Amino acid sequence: MRAFKVFFSIAFFSVCFTSGQAQHAKNQPEKNISPTEKKILDQGLVNIQTVNPDILIELKYATADNFMKRNVYGDLTHAYLQPEMAKKLSQASVILQRTKPGFKLLVYDAARPNSVQYKLWDALDDLKIPVRQKTQYVADPKIGSNHNFGCAIDLTVVDEKGQPLDMGTKYDFFGPLAYPRSEQEMLKQGKLTSKQIANRNILRKAMTQAGFTVNTTEWWHFDGMSKKQARARYGIIK
Repeated sequence: MRAFKVFFSIAFFSVCFTSGQAQHAKNQPEKNISPTEKKILDQGLVNIQTVNPDILIELKYATADNFMKRNVYGDLTHAYLQPEMAKKLSQASVILQRTKPGFKLLVYDAARPNSVQYKLWDALDDLKIPVRQKTQYVADPKIGSNHNFGCAIDLTVVDEKGQPLDMGTKYDFFGPLAYPRSEQEMLKQGKLTSKQIANRNILRKAMTQAGFTVNTTEWWHFDGMSKKQARARYGIIK
């Protein structure tokens, strides 16, 4: 009986210790975070992957694979959203995997500091985008984008092999080819295929069923609430 008690005590301690390690591992993304990310967390936002680790992250503005061809995020390497937005995104992931087993969401951009918004805005001048068209592609930083409140998400879908679906354009493409509102016209002109539009609809279906709204000029962009609501509820991310 004494040997059994000793064995039980050791086993119980082992289970508790293992459980503690698992909990620590779950919270690991929040450890040793950068100063920028700490500020974002201090404002109440959450790391998307701590809400749903099945969601993949590839922040385009933390790489040179964007319209500016340079990293403008610096020490921001994780994707953050307001808690209710992250919950909606997690729901979208569940919906996607239920309808398309093996497919996953791949996030290109989420919460964005307003300081970066100014860099994106100024970069349009280098591309010779007319002033009257600038807000069609990048929100005026003086007003703020829904990204600046942690209430917008840019993303795509990857298949079972981890390959992004063909959406007809790359992320950050400027022009009607990326516009959801112009898809049927682009299809008639032979610039988009039925398969590419069907791929976009896979993403849209999951996102809209989770409560996001479609952006009419960017197939990759979805809003969790209006900018007016976001501004009233949350402070802008500096």
